[in-house]
Amino acid sequence: MNNKSANLAIISNNTFEATKIANLDHYDISSALQTTLEFNELIAIFSNKIGYKIPHSAYVYINDEFGLETKSGVFTRHSCNYALKAEQQQLGELKLMRNHRFSNNDLQLLEGLLCCLIYPLKNATLFHQALKMAYTDPLTQTHNRNSFNDVIKREMSLAVRNSHDLSLIFFDIDHFKLINDNYGHDCGDTVLASSAQWIKESLRESDIVFRYGGEEFVILLSDTSADGAKLLAERIRSSIEHHTIAYGMDIIKVTASLGVSTLRNDDTAGSFIKRADNAMYIAKNNGRNRVVQAK
Repeated sequence: MNNKSANLAIISNNTFEATKIANLDHYDISSALQTTLEFNELIAIFSNKIGYKIPHSAYVYINDEFGLETKSGVFTRHSCNYALKAEQQQLGELKLMRNHRFSNNDLQLLEGLLCCLIYPLKNATLFHQALKMAYTDPLTQTHNRNSFNDVIKREMSLAVRNSHDLSLIFFDIDHFKLINDNYGHDCGDTVLASSAQWIKESLRESDIVFRYGGEEFVILLSDTSADGAKLLAERIRSSIEHHTIAYGMDIIKVTASLGVSTLRNDDTAGSFIKRADNAMYIAKNNGRNRVVQAK
């Protein structure tokens, strides 16, 4: 049987500071937690620091806002769960596990120690919210160009290190300037946002879509071969073609041209991107509404 506690809400900085000063153990934990703004590192540090007071064999931390789940250890039958909050801000859920029940004294001690974790988690939340805003295109809710420049370097490095495939799709809405000219920029914004949503609906969880600029999007496909990338690009193209947008009294058909490239051993980020971009322009020059795979 699992022992579960109610939501834990630390509502005042004064409470946190008083607890920290009153207890050297709390001060030690709090000091260690000030060294990072990464959720997984915070939870690992907290688990390690409280282990001698509240022995446990595993932990699971889930933060729905950032789509995060981090876990470690040997998962056993008994657990205690805390939904963490600070001033009504949700900070995720923490579960500790071990092979015998947590006593009431254990839970009372744990609830005191969780005071040390709340504000580092809040700081991490504010940091990652700011980072998310800086890396998100507000119109399409996709990642932006700055995010792409960072992510592609990381993904290329991982692909080379692990000998995995990596593919790239360049996506451009056909005749987008005519849509803006004929129906106005509000309609153009609707087309961009809708296209981004249709792209996302065709992707796997591991795929990442970026607004590269204007009406261009880039989709980064980890662990995806050339054939797999071309199939996915065709699925996206077909999805766009079979959707329509009702704007006022008008029905607008949207199509897109797509270019695909797959990472080579001698690629730089520039050459990898350039091949996909060139393939997309070949698709446009050959009649649009098609997929072209880079040679």
